[in-house]
Amino acid sequence: MNFKPPRLPLPPALQRLRTSVARGAAQLATTTSRATGRGAGGMIGGLVARAIDPQILGSLGRGRPAILVTGTNGKSTTTRMLTAAARTAFSVASNEGGDNMDAGIVSALLAGESASHIVIECDELHVPHVAELLKPQALVLLNLSRDQLDRVGEINKVEQALRTCVENNPDMLVVANCDDVLMTSVAYDARHVVWVSAGGGWTGDSVSCPRTEGHIIHRGHDWWAVNPLPDGREFRRPQPTWWVDDNTLTTPYGDFPLELRIPGRANQGNAAQAVAAAVESLRIDPQEAVTAVSSVDNVAGRYSTIRLGERDVHLLLAKNPAGWQEALSMVDRSADGLVIAVNGQVADGEDLSWLWDVRFEDFGNLAVKAAGERGTDLAVRLVYAGISHELIKDPLAAIRACPPGQVEVLANYTAFRDLKKALDKAAQHKENPHA
Repeated sequence: MNFKPPRLPLPPALQRLRTSVARGAAQLATTTSRATGRGAGGMIGGLVARAIDPQILGSLGRGRPAILVTGTNGKSTTTRMLTAAARTAFSVASNEGGDNMDAGIVSALLAGESASHIVIECDELHVPHVAELLKPQALVLLNLSRDQLDRVGEINKVEQALRTCVENNPDMLVVANCDDVLMTSVAYDARHVVWVSAGGGWTGDSVSCPRTEGHIIHRGHDWWAVNPLPDGREFRRPQPTWWVDDNTLTTPYGDFPLELRIPGRANQGNAAQAVAAAVESLRIDPQEAVTAVSSVDNVAGRYSTIRLGERDVHLLLAKNPAGWQEALSMVDRSADGLVIAVNGQVADGEDLSWLWDVRFEDFGNLAVKAAGERGTDLAVRLVYAGISHELIKDPLAAIRACPPGQVEVLANYTAFRDLKKALDKAAQHKENPHA
């Protein structure tokens, strides 16, 4: 039997020295990564800092009000919106590049060490221990659905972990999407909860109650469980105090026009939760929060348009069935071409069986190209969906194969990341307009 003695805390002076060394090493690693073109430095600095000082995450967050944003889809967008609203009154440290695990969070806190407040998007699996270290004053719960099966696993286990996190932080404000059954379960017993109707377009993972395993009935905006909770209460959609309808945000403080610069019904829900968190947790003026959120026009390149020769390339990102279904609804069917790019790297999830859960049946007369490292898997799915297409694995070559004009691009995580780099490089070299 191997016995490991408990690790004793370092004396304060040595801990301060360790943290100082970790900061310096992280800065050097980040600068080197950017200078050599190996990356944006969003991860490497945090990895180095944590290797030297495993306690640095808690040290960097101590004494600063923090808000965590989590969910399967919309984390980066909601975090960007909430950060914009918070910056109307405070200086804010945030991982706006989307690096949402420990190393990325550490890098963001190091970069924003002088900021008064923290707004962090956090991977669902990392929320419990990040919350333990940062002691957030608020947690924003967006949605839960199947994600990377080979990493995340069973979705109900994620719900249970998040529910335990809420139980362990009873003073924390929870801003929860009452249209999502799983997130409602997470927040159902929270002492301080703000219910937002943020939409629940994907219901494939909420057909049963996570607490009783009984069936969930959906009827219009309402839903409820057929079985009562163990204590006899009914498990039913709570009444929201915040919601969006016809580009109007209804709040306890009045109604506000909500005209976003980024597309999609899901992003209106993200905006509603971002404004609710800013107002209810940080006491930001509602109109100022709405104005700030409405000014967001891209999130780490998502929703942006890049010129490539004679083509305007509009970029959309999707990472799982729910996200893909929402992103497909944003595709402009009047465009001149559509490129769908899929990789299957670790960051994407190597199991792409979820492709068969996505409805690819309606692209009108768009010229469709299947691309990416797993373009063949995608092409097979498109064949069964009855979609006429061409397989061109290089996404940049696929874009160039589309007719001149507007080209819609929908890609998963690493395909999007690599294509964005390639497009930026091509733009820097002022590609021949007749390419």
